[in-house]
Amino acid sequence: MEYVEKKRVVLFAMPLSFTTYIVKEDILTVDTGFMNKTENDCYMYKIQDVRLTTTLFERIFGLGTISCFTGDVTDKTMVLSHIKNAKEIKDFILKASEEARRKRRTLNTLDIGADKRDLDDGE
Repeated sequence: MEYVEKKRVVLFAMPLSFTTYIVKEDILTVDTGFMNKTENDCYMYKIQDVRLTTTLFERIFGLGTISCFTGDVTDKTMVLSHIKNAKEIKDFILKASEEARRKRRTLNTLDIGADKRDLDDGE
């Protein structure tokens, strides 16, 4: 399964932007720009959490904004702004990222701020 969405202007949900979001089972890609193009990718197994936010105007025009919190080096948060089918895409990203972690046998860990000095027995 694959989703291709354009960033839209909130008013009337018109796709007047040069930003395209491509969501596949194994990778999330954000293409931006007209003259200078930038392509930013993140593998699904690196996505740790996903948040959907909808403002009043986004709800009126059937849009939403998805924030993907990643373990990626280049971009800790990838934002898919003002897209249609946001709830469906968010659910797809959650399931695909979990499945990708299972396939790669990776584990999400949190940095709780423990320092090596804290782990020593007072030596």
